[in-house]
Formats: sequence, C-alpha cells, structure tokens
Amino acid sequence: MSSPKTIVSPGTKIDLQDYDPADTGKFENKESAQTKLAANIVELAEYQNILYAQNKFAVLIIFQAMDAAGKDSTIKHVMSGINPQGCQVYSFKSPSTEELDHDYLWRAHKCVPERGRIGIFNRSYYEETLIVRIHPELLLKQNLPQVDLKEIWHQRFQEINNFEQYLTNNGVVIIKFFLHISKAEQKKRFLARIEAPQKHWKFSADDIKARDRWDDYQAAYTDIFNHTSTKAAPWHIIPADRKWFTRLTVADIICSHLKQLELAYPQISAEQLAKLADAKQMLEREK
Repeated sequence: MSSPKTIVSPGTKIDLQDYDPADTGKFENKESAQTKLAANIVELAEYQNILYAQNKFAVLIIFQAMDAAGKDSTIKHVMSGINPQGCQVYSFKSPSTEELDHDYLWRAHKCVPERGRIGIFNRSYYEETLIVRIHPELLLKQNLPQVDLKEIWHQRFQEINNFEQYLTNNGVVIIKFFLHISKAEQKKRFLARIEAPQKHWKFSADDIKARDRWDDYQAAYTDIFNHTSTKAAPWHIIPADRKWFTRLTVADIICSHLKQLELAYPQISAEQLAKLADAKQMLEREK
C-alpha cells in the first residue's frame, strides 16, 4: 500500500469525507513504523540545532483537530528529542477579556516564534473560522463594528492568508496539520477516558456537545482547507485513527520541510578563526 496523500493542493477543492482516518499507508502496524519514527526524531533534533544556530528562519507548526484526535500526544512524541530551549508550545482556548479587546489575530501574532526557534500552536487562530462559525453568538463578545454572517468567514480566510503570507515573507515557515479522526474512533477514546480514572481530567461535557455538531464541524473544516491551503502554507490532513501512524507522518513532514530550507551552521570570518586558534593555543599551554 502506498502512503496516503495528505497535502491539500492550493487552488483545489476537497471533501474531507474522501480522506480515510484509518489509513496507514505502507505500514501494517506500530512495530513496522517504529524504526522510521525513531530516525525522524533524531533527524528533527539535528535540524533544530542548525535552525537555532543559523538564526535565520522560524518554524510555526499548527495543529487543528476534533477532540481526542491526539494533538497533545503527537506533540509529546514527535518533539521528544529536541532541545526545550528552542521550542515553545501555546494552547489557544477561550479568549480572555484583554484578547477580546484586540483583533482576533493579536493573541496569535504575539506568540509567533522568533528566528531560530520552533513554535507550536495547539489549536490556533483557525478557531475563529471554526468554533466561532459553529457558534456565531461568540462574535457578540468581540464587539465588532459590524458583522455580516454571509461574508465574515471568507473575509477572515483572506485575512489569515494575508497574515500567513506576511509571516512567510519574513522567514517564518508555517506547517499546518489537521489530525483527521473518525467519529467511531473518537467515541472509543471518549469511553476510554470515562472508564479510566487517571484520564477523567481529559474529558469535558463540552466534548459531547461538539460531537453532536460533528457534521457541522466537518463542513467548516472542509471550507477552511479549500480557502486557506496556499502555496505559502498548505494544509496536511493526517489520518489519526492510529496514533502511531499520525506521529510518524507528522514527524516525516516536518523533517521534509526543514530539509527544503537547506539549513547550515553559520560560517565564521577569518578573524574569528584566528581568535579560535589563539584560544586553542592558550588552552593547550595550560598546565
């Protein structure tokens, strides 16, 4: 079996129902994928070292998904080998009063990673075209001058595209993942959380409310992909019914993006080399 197609080609129209959440490509089981995942984690750690030293690019990784799709565990496993000093993770929940008094991109923009670092958004500004779209009453809290529910979502798609192009122009590499879980697998994971006391903290009654609007969320996500998968920042739809395959695929795609940057350690000047030689001689003369 060949690897599943994950990227949403810019300018195309897709239907999320055409993507199989249980696809595992050429891998038959977790054991067959472990070696590849381990190699990707080592490779990612090396790329991060060079990214940090070069201090030219920043990497912003965005995760979106339905509840229980495995965003947290994917971040934990894929990033397990990198230096914490070069990585930062932000989770975007309901906006605070301060955040509501700013434009909707403000709280995300101030969390964009600086050069040399990897930033991870666990959910993101895309919630403003997703949960706010499913619950338009949330727009009232944003106190906008005027709202046209027929136009605002496409307006926000364009604003987000412009924002991501702006970041790209300034050296921020954007990698966007949607972890695609099936409704049946989500039910299975919800029941596991309810039945295991150590997982009760992960479950919320709001999760069931969102599940009741499953079709609405799937339609909203499809619209997001069809309007915001661009050359600068394409979407990757990752099968998420098998967590081991999700982690492998995410790690592989991140490594591929970093490889394309042609990262390299900084070259120092002849003067700096001479100073290094002097320092070496001084150290070697020590008794």
